[in-house]
Amino acid sequence: MRPIIPDYLAEALGDVEADTSGETAGYIPELARAHPDFLGAAFVTVDGETYGAGDTDVEFTIQSISKPFVYALALSDRGFDAVLDKVGVEPSGEAFNEISLESGTGRPLNPMINAGAITAHSLTGAEDAIAADRVERVIHGLSAFAGRRLTVDESVYASERAHAHRNLAIAHMLRSHDILTTDAQATTDGYIRQCSVRVTTTDLAMMAATLANRGRNPLSGEQVVPEPVVRQVLSVMFSCGMYDAAGDWATQVGIPAKSGVAGGLIGALPGQVGIATFSPRLDAHGNSVRGVSLCERFSSDMGMHVMEVSAPARATVRSHHVVGVGPNALRILQLQGGIGFAGAEKVLRECVDAPFPESRVAFDLTRVHSLDDVARRMLLEVVRRLTLDGHEVFLVDPETIMPDPDPGDGGRVTVVTGADHAVVPPIAP
Repeated sequence: MRPIIPDYLAEALGDVEADTSGETAGYIPELARAHPDFLGAAFVTVDGETYGAGDTDVEFTIQSISKPFVYALALSDRGFDAVLDKVGVEPSGEAFNEISLESGTGRPLNPMINAGAITAHSLTGAEDAIAADRVERVIHGLSAFAGRRLTVDESVYASERAHAHRNLAIAHMLRSHDILTTDAQATTDGYIRQCSVRVTTTDLAMMAATLANRGRNPLSGEQVVPEPVVRQVLSVMFSCGMYDAAGDWATQVGIPAKSGVAGGLIGALPGQVGIATFSPRLDAHGNSVRGVSLCERFSSDMGMHVMEVSAPARATVRSHHVVGVGPNALRILQLQGGIGFAGAEKVLRECVDAPFPESRVAFDLTRVHSLDDVARRMLLEVVRRLTLDGHEVFLVDPETIMPDPDPGDGGRVTVVTGADHAVVPPIAP
């Protein structure tokens, strides 16, 4: 059978191909010379499956799409407090190259505008790192997101550096407020190198999928940045990633995203997929015209809006029954689906509404495919309290959905692979 998703992507590209509105980035000569008709799209799932159509292997420079990834590196390297002290998280409502600084502090409003991105670049690596070390840290980090070694396009770097007067002015302004504590020229040069890294549409989809996969590259398996960093980055992408079009994007497309003036655009749908498109013609906001149209279609066709949440399972507790009699009686709560707070609350309610007369209780996770941290803690507290009430508690967990289950003070749980053979003594007929 022919694969479905590449055919879908090819059809979507065909539908937007006739749109020749917009212009290439004219303020950077090397980007202005880009072939305006390039067009590609790629999906990478969180388990590493890659789909693409069109010009997915054409290299272009990452430009501002580097911003969320370098922000992630800065948060990983320096910690949240140090970075948030220098860069805010509020939407600016302005173009990417505006000097959007907080009144009184000089702090950039967010890391997706140039002022915030230059600051984020200065916060990568060790605090005493020299400029060359910061650049290497950034390139190494971007490469880890992509799953292959990336390089700088020296021609684009030279072209951008020759026309970097505004970015240099922003850096000096940041330096005057002590937001930037590194040399303004060297930091600007490093930021331009960051933006001049070569990528393909497939690279960008893999980088987005790494964010969608909680910071772990789906193919290499490398945990590039910690999970709390990913949550921060995706949140800022959702509210600020598309500059002064961020509000329209959040309501109409609803995917954490970032664009670049070379024509790239990424979206990261948590837990599902990384998306990338490439088309060099830009709209007035600096976003790819056809890339925006494609993402609007993807979101509409496939229900990708982050607020369009799938309905929960009809019941987290699939069955609740007793097997055996007398002292061998075992009460089994068979759970199912992906369990978060709401699902765990239903389990808690089952245990609280009526006391269990049986001395032995088992929670069967065989049909559970995911268990988030709050659900894990809630279930372990249920186990602890059942133990304190005199019950012997078992966890049927053949796939290790709940690794290292520690109910805490006074709690005990026995992990088994199946209720039918591992819970002893034998169940009476």
